[in-house]
Amino acid sequence: MTLWVGLDCGSWATKAVVIADDATVLGTAVTRSGADLVGAADRALTGALRAAGRKRTEVQAVWATGFGRHALTQADGSRTELDCHGRGAAFFVSGPLVVIDIGGQDAKVIHLDPEGRRLGHRMNRKCAAGTGSFLEEIALRLGIESADLDRLALEATEPLDLSSFCTVFAGTELLALIRAGKRPADLALAAYRSLVKRVAAMDVFPGKVVATGGVVAYHPTLVGLLGKELRAEVIVPPLPQMIGAFGAALAAREGAVAVGPSIGGSDAD
Repeated sequence: MTLWVGLDCGSWATKAVVIADDATVLGTAVTRSGADLVGAADRALTGALRAAGRKRTEVQAVWATGFGRHALTQADGSRTELDCHGRGAAFFVSGPLVVIDIGGQDAKVIHLDPEGRRLGHRMNRKCAAGTGSFLEEIALRLGIESADLDRLALEATEPLDLSSFCTVFAGTELLALIRAGKRPADLALAAYRSLVKRVAAMDVFPGKVVATGGVVAYHPTLVGLLGKELRAEVIVPPLPQMIGAFGAALAAREGAVAVGPSIGGSDAD
């Protein structure tokens, strides 16, 4: 069996996906990126191969994506995050569609046509208020793990708002609400509502909406709020945190040659 591997080297986490010739996912792994991106990629690749029960010698090609893709010496090729997230989402959901990817340090909105080709995109790079690091900061203020925000938000009874578009100022607002005696559950929900508003303000969202990324994978309550804000069904594909790595694995399998125009453009975009 020929194996193909995709590595998504993000600023927060590095993900690896091993697929077979028919694109069946055989193994996945995720690890913190840290400052040693090559080491993180090695750990993710080893973990994904172990989960698949396969050896490195069986891998035909490794392709990379993410902010650190050019640093990965393990990679035989690379594609942009826009290409790989669009490619991965389009594999599971037929177009036209809009892909929302919420990562640790940025958020992306990608518009795809019926054939899965990219029509346009928006990215939030200037502020962390619409990203996973915002939730990490809020969880730190509340004294809990970010993974516990979802459970806590389910217990909310009072709708509160964090109006600031800046993570620092939102944290200041949160402290004022804590001082006012507001319940942690209501503050957790307020954090979700704030992030959803930031994402919704990035673009327009016609038709099908697909949500991907680690934030989506671990915060289902946020996904429900996003659907209400956009007045649309938000589809979460299988392995939402791994969609970028999966798209890179598909690119490796296809030799990065799409049928017709490129799904995501060149690696330079």
